[in-house]
Amino acid sequence: MENATLKTLMERRSVRAFQARQVDEQTLNTILQVATYTPTGRNRQSPIMVVVQDEKTREQLRRMNAEIMGTPEADPFYGAPTIVIVLADRNVSTHIEDGSLVMGTLMNAAFSLGVDSCWIHRARQEFDSEEGKALLTAWGIEGDYVGIGHCILGYREGDLPPARPRKDRYVYRV
Repeated sequence: MENATLKTLMERRSVRAFQARQVDEQTLNTILQVATYTPTGRNRQSPIMVVVQDEKTREQLRRMNAEIMGTPEADPFYGAPTIVIVLADRNVSTHIEDGSLVMGTLMNAAFSLGVDSCWIHRARQEFDSEEGKALLTAWGIEGDYVGIGHCILGYREGDLPPARPRKDRYVYRV
C-alpha cells in the first residue's frame, strides 16, 4: 500500500509482550503531541493524558488494575515501560467518545513511529476508586475525570501478531 497513513491503520496490532527498553523522549513527545490534535466533540478537548514511566507508580497501577481484573499477581500492562492514562471530563457529553478517539490516535501515532501499543481497560474502575482519586489529587489533576483507558507503549518482544480475518457482514450498505 502506498499511503503511509492507511498502511499504519491496517497493520497496527495490539502487542502483549514488551522489551524493558523505554520509549525515547523525542518519540514519546511526538506521539503525545499528535494525540492532542485528536478530534473531539465541539472541540471541547475533554481528555487529558497522564504519562507514567516510573516503576513505583507503574507497580501501583499494575496492582490496582490486576485486583479489579481478579488476578492480583498478573501484569495487565505486559511489561510495557510506558503507560499513558487517558482520562476525560465526565461533565462533557462526548467524553467517552473523545477519550476513545485519543486512545486510537495514540496507538496509531505510536505504530507509525515504530512503537507498539495495546489498550488496557479498567481505568474507569481505577480512577473511580478512592485510591485512584488520591492519585489524581497527588498529580495535581483537578476536576471530575473518568478513566477511559491505559495506552501501554514500548517495543515488542517477538514478531508483530498477524491480523485476524475480517468478519463477514462487517459493512452494511443501505
